[in-house]
Amino acid sequence: HLAERESFDLIHAHDWLTYLAGIALKEKTGKPLVVHVHATEYDRSGEGANPLIREIEARGMEAADAVVAVSWYTRSIVVERYGIPPEKVWAVHNAVLPKDRRPVEKPPSSRKVVTFVGRVTRQKGPEYFVEAAARVAPYVPEAHFVMAGSGDLLRPMIHRVAQLRLGARFSFTGFLPPTEVEKLFDLSDVYVMPSVSEPFGISALEALRAGIPVIISRQSGVAEVLPHALKVDFWDVEGLADLLYGVLRYRGIRPFFQRHAQEELSHLQWERSSARIVELYQTLLA
Repeated sequence: HLAERESFDLIHAHDWLTYLAGIALKEKTGKPLVVHVHATEYDRSGEGANPLIREIEARGMEAADAVVAVSWYTRSIVVERYGIPPEKVWAVHNAVLPKDRRPVEKPPSSRKVVTFVGRVTRQKGPEYFVEAAARVAPYVPEAHFVMAGSGDLLRPMIHRVAQLRLGARFSFTGFLPPTEVEKLFDLSDVYVMPSVSEPFGISALEALRAGIPVIISRQSGVAEVLPHALKVDFWDVEGLADLLYGVLRYRGIRPFFQRHAQEELSHLQWERSSARIVELYQTLLA
């Protein structure tokens, strides 16, 4: 009914939940179809990918006239795991809005806050955060670890922290709305994103916007656009612990990040990403 009522030139479907609708509209109207890949089933589930979701993703990408991936990392998955021709896949990075509020003032304290923000699921690597915390805690007694988010691994993470006798050193906040996440970043000393497979990772940009050091997984799209972020393979718990220790112990690291943050973020504007999407539209409609 929408296709009959509205006049439009192109169809843009975001992630697998909308792909079948996009295909149906293309078949009905003959309009070009763009599918936007924010994550794949391989990111979410690894080799245990749901075959139905994977099939829908493949159908959408194959039917599309162009595919947009949120990073070169995701583009490689689209090409290699789904067999989509490389010339059909555009990499367009995400961005972050400028900070539009006064930061929360951090109270005077010797406590160092180490933060994880995200769904507490296999994809986000929360177990690597907990295990690295266990290695750092004895050497940095002022470190306090915060896990903000919910998901199917939350209860196992709480149990693991108890098993490690780190309950007094950990806080589990559950899901936080965006405004509360921003406040948490203001109060943090370092942000950790140990994702197993992260198509992009906007939270790292939000942490950088707050002026705090970020440690991110090399298996992420955002690693492509943050040259000054500290990077580690998600499975390298010892390497992550070493980086955490260094950030928490050496005072010169945070000013270094603050000096470079604005320069890096200046290249990551939604206006630039939008311009690339408009360029793609014009190419398809030419």
